[in-house]
Amino acid sequence: MASSMTFKPFTGLRQSTPSTTPETTTFFKTVKISPKIKASITSPKLKGRNLRVAVIGGGPAGGAAAETLAKGGIETFLIERKLDNCKPCGGAIPLCMVGEFDLPLDIIDRKVTKMKMISPSNVAVDIGRTLKPHEYIGMVRREVLDAYLRDRASDSGATVINGLFLKMDIPKTSDAPYQLHYSAYDSKTGAAGEKRTLEVDAVIGADGANSRVAKSISAGDYEYAIAFQERIRIPDAKMTYYENLAEMYVGDDVSPDFYGWVFPKCDHVAVGTGTVTHKSDIKKFQLATRTRAMDKIEGGKIIRVEAHPIPEHPRPKRVQDRVALVGDAAGYVTKCSGEGIYFAAKSGRMCAEAIVEGSENGKRLVDEGDLRKYLQKWDKKYWPTYKVLDVLQKVFYRSDPAREAFVEMCADEYVQKMTFDSYLYKTVVPGNPLDDLKLAVRTVGSLVRAYGLRREMEKIDA
Repeated sequence: MASSMTFKPFTGLRQSTPSTTPETTTFFKTVKISPKIKASITSPKLKGRNLRVAVIGGGPAGGAAAETLAKGGIETFLIERKLDNCKPCGGAIPLCMVGEFDLPLDIIDRKVTKMKMISPSNVAVDIGRTLKPHEYIGMVRREVLDAYLRDRASDSGATVINGLFLKMDIPKTSDAPYQLHYSAYDSKTGAAGEKRTLEVDAVIGADGANSRVAKSISAGDYEYAIAFQERIRIPDAKMTYYENLAEMYVGDDVSPDFYGWVFPKCDHVAVGTGTVTHKSDIKKFQLATRTRAMDKIEGGKIIRVEAHPIPEHPRPKRVQDRVALVGDAAGYVTKCSGEGIYFAAKSGRMCAEAIVEGSENGKRLVDEGDLRKYLQKWDKKYWPTYKVLDVLQKVFYRSDPAREAFVEMCADEYVQKMTFDSYLYKTVVPGNPLDDLKLAVRTVGSLVRAYGLRREMEKIDA
């Protein structure tokens, strides 16, 4: 049996006069953008109701978006299929996220203040000497963080629906709603679910790398990595070692284009790796990561195995009409570090803020021009971060000699300070010109030594 949620007929959106389609450079590509539409202040006011927006996906992006919308006077619906979802994710969050999103300390499993970067030849460099007493990297479990953000959205007035988003009917006219089709799961529907529909004014796609919302607007594909992670409960004596320590392993054995990790959680460690170029070998890379860390996790028991795609760059299209993509659905995962939690939550909030502002707290309809304001702010603020990390990955992740040089470089205190400051506070920190020059010279020296060592080892092997 199907049911539906409907509302009064829409009043129309005013379209701008046709114009030549402009181009804009977003992240690393020049792409066509739709003709600019008039600002929402020219759109009619809603009568007898507030703006209605559906958020598809209940991860950090969806939870943050739904909370912001609900607080801003928008009638908000959040649809998520797996309310206990445990995404295979290292779970690292920067210090600034704790403050910006007012996260309670009891959802943070560990405060990491030390990190070991381990080279292909197992040379370990200790990182964290430059951290101030109050600074740390937070380690969370996604099922805990995601549920907290969803609950907070619900407390703010959002309607959380346990359902699987199926498809979306695109309106043929500017005054028509988007009709969403989903399977609802609750105590009445049981495991089989019930087909339902929902009509809304706008949609935020926060439904991950395999986004159905993105497919609905033909947002285009992107290259993706496969992340594979095992949660391993290790003996208490060994867990003490990881009390405030995380490890990152680099080398062709653990990943030809990424890294392996051991990140501490409340009562276990998360051991994982990822790759874009050799997806079929992911289990081999995972075994190598476990082997490299064996002396510290020996005697552990695997309690959960997880795998998930991770985007490698933004989608060609992130906004169309009254639909916007955020988080993994938009492709907001950084190269080199593979970080996505903060950027997911931040993009969800920024997109929702643009809708709240454009709709005058839910009193007017929004249009594509409002959603593009979110993109403009996002690209201006974070493009430098993505670009820098993209360059680092291309330089240092391409071979084992380059990775040896990278680990050697990480021993430098100036590098550690710049890296942690940029990571913890999500800004590309300007450096001292003289120190930057010295760093460049040391980096070249490290690369030369690493490649020289490789040639000597090849001679010995021959």
